[in-house]
Amino acid sequence: MSDVRTLSVPVDGGELEVEVVRAASPPVLAVHGITSNRKLWNWLRAGAPDLSLVMPDLRGRAGSFGVAGTSSLRQHGEDLIRVLDALGHDVVDVCGMSMGAFVAVELATRRPDRVRGLVLVDGGLPMIMPPRLTPEAVPKAFARQLARVSRRWTGVDEYLAYFTRINPLLDARDPLLRDCLEHDLIDGRVMLSRTAVIADATDVFFGETHWRDIEVPTELVCAQWSAGEGAPPAYSDEALESFRADLPTLRRPRRVSGADHAATIMTHSGAAVVGVAVRDLLAR
Repeated sequence: MSDVRTLSVPVDGGELEVEVVRAASPPVLAVHGITSNRKLWNWLRAGAPDLSLVMPDLRGRAGSFGVAGTSSLRQHGEDLIRVLDALGHDVVDVCGMSMGAFVAVELATRRPDRVRGLVLVDGGLPMIMPPRLTPEAVPKAFARQLARVSRRWTGVDEYLAYFTRINPLLDARDPLLRDCLEHDLIDGRVMLSRTAVIADATDVFFGETHWRDIEVPTELVCAQWSAGEGAPPAYSDEALESFRADLPTLRRPRRVSGADHAATIMTHSGAAVVGVAVRDLLAR
């Protein structure tokens, strides 16, 4: 049995909405991706009900949409320290997906006293740079992901149909996906800050990173493809071997067969791999 509650945590510029699941394991801080929300972890919860999870909506997203001020990996890290302080957690394992994995690395390298270990899901380590990407070109590069922000949806059904068209490996009939997308919407609008997404994406691709300074045990789960079947992955096999050579704390990466970036966590099969990685980390 698990106990679930939602609370608000004061941060600079407002309050973060945080969902806390208390179960059998020590707490795991779960950090969602750049255009997502805390319901991204629905599949992990369903497949691993023994995990105790701390799941914030990051600033500029869903329940934390109204938090004012600038957004960056460092700011998210500072916000998450506030969350840990509010819950009385001195040290936790951290699982981050996509941009959330980069936030997890930021937290582990700036505040190693608060992080016991990392699970990075298709992110956190340097990714292949999209062709001709510059800081000025980031808004255009993320235009598809942000298109949903500019329109009013008639309801979750229309939004779900759109979302699964651009993410064809996800199942439109999946109630966990429906719940995740429903959490995005208020009065037909997607609660996602365009400004925060662009700032965070710019930081991921062009900001300073200290991933080589990671000193805690680290698991990496990565997709077979990037966006859609057959697309080159964010992490090639050669890149993974290079990371292992440069980062002694990194265990052998796990690649999710038949999954693209979204499907590494937004499907039962992908989340099962992530769940094994989290349990392996907790067992150390």
